[in-house]
Order: sequence, then structure tokens, then C-alpha cells
Amino acid sequence: MSSNSPASPLAEGLRRALPIVLGYTPVGFAFGVLAVKNNIPPSLAVAMSVLMFSGSGQFVFAGMWGAGAGTLSIMAAVFIVNLRYLLQSAAESPWLAGLPQFQRFLLGLGITDETFAVHVTAFQNGWKRNLTTLFVCNQTTQLAWVGGCAIGAFCGELVTDVKPLGLDYALTAMFLALLVPQCVSRLHVLIALFTMTLSIALKVSGMSQWNIAVATVAGASLGTALLLYRDKKEAAYTGHNKASTPQYDHTASNADQKNIERNTARDESQNNSGMQTETGRMTANPDEANS
Repeated sequence: MSSNSPASPLAEGLRRALPIVLGYTPVGFAFGVLAVKNNIPPSLAVAMSVLMFSGSGQFVFAGMWGAGAGTLSIMAAVFIVNLRYLLQSAAESPWLAGLPQFQRFLLGLGITDETFAVHVTAFQNGWKRNLTTLFVCNQTTQLAWVGGCAIGAFCGELVTDVKPLGLDYALTAMFLALLVPQCVSRLHVLIALFTMTLSIALKVSGMSQWNIAVATVAGASLGTALLLYRDKKEAAYTGHNKASTPQYDHTASNADQKNIERNTARDESQNNSGMQTETGRMTANPDEANS
């Protein structure tokens, strides 16, 4: 098999999942430890990872549960944190059009920030949709998350604090690894730096965890405004070029007209020459002409 042969759908799904697995496993482990330390039974922590599969939502749940927050408060906080999945599902839906509703539902359950990033990036680069790749990537990453959580939940007593291990930075490192390949233009870099700076500034000024959501919305709005401005500017430039080139079209039209006239004159000349030759031949043979 040639080394340039495209990877199989299964291999492609595993390739996409690999960097996410490297991040999910330690962070899932950290969640398992945190959940047990906040008086969440290990089995419930694992069940959350299977049924909920929301890293940030699960950390919010564990923290508020340990702090003694009410059920409605926890549900509201988790709902708000997970609202972004609605936007991600809507953004990915154009590439999933035509699939049966049940398959789209299953793919929607597997959406996370990371799988959304790798799938949408592939679609934007012209990748042709393959369900095997999508499902393998989604389920492999969830398996890594559940496995890390189970190890942390059932073996967490061996670890008194996860911060010295640096596991809390694994998620940040994974997001950086996913963000950098998507910064393919100066506009992407500008928006990423603006959002990061705004988020840090809001955090330093005293805002709670909402700093990330506010900075994300502001960065996305700024990026959209700059894209619209650029498209409008390019459209105006294109229109100006079309308006400033009528003389060129007129010249081209004249050239075509001259060619047509030249060809017509040549055909007429050939026809006249043929008629003269025929007339001369008939004059030279009057008998043939009379017949």
C-alpha cells in the first residue's frame, strides 16, 4: 500500500481523537478525585461522565455540590455552562444535513468543545463526511473521559491534591493545542488575542467565571463585525473595478467586430473568386455551358 494512501475512516477517527484523549484522561482523573472529595459517590461520578459528558458542567456540578448549593441552583448553573453546545450543534448541522434524525441525535450527544473543533475544521478544509470517523472520534474521546474519571473516582484516595500534579493545566494545554491550528489568518490571531486579553482583564477586575463567556461573546461579535466589514470592502472594490473597465470591454467588442468583418470579407472574396473561376470555365467551354 502506498504511503500516500488516505487513512481509513477508522484510523482517521482515532487520529482525530488522539490529542483529545491525551487531554481528557488526566482531566477526567482530576474530576473523579474532585467528585469523591465533594462527597459524590464514585459510581455517580462515573455515571455523570457516561450520561452527561460535559467537563466544565461536571466540574461546576461537583464544586457546587460540595459547597452545599441547592438543586435548582446547580441545575441552572450547569444549564448555562452547557448552553454553548446548542450553538455548536447549530454550527455543525449544515454538514450533517440529510442524515437520519437518530444519527444526528447521537452525533449531537458526542459534541464537546474539542470534537466540535476537530470536526468543523475538517469540514471547512473540504473533508467529505464519514459517519465512521465521526462516531469513532466521539466515542473514543468519551471512553477516555469515562476511564480517567473511573480511575480518579475509585483510586482518588491515593491522591490528596491534584494541583501539584499539574492535571488542572491539562485541559488548558489541550485547548491551546486545538486553538493554534485554527488561527490560519491574521484576523483569527487578532480575535484570539483580543478574547484572551479581555477574559484576563475581566477576571482581574473581579468578575467570576462569567469572564470567559463574556469575552467569548465579545470576541465572536468583533470577529463577525470585522468579517462583514472586509466583505463589504471587497465587494465595493470589485464593483469599482467593473465600473472602471467599460473601455476595455468596448475595445474587445470592437476587436471582435473587426474579426467578424475580416472573416466576412475573406469569405466573400473566396466566393467571388469561385464564381469567377466557374464563369471562366463555362466561357472556355460554351458547349458545356449550353448543356
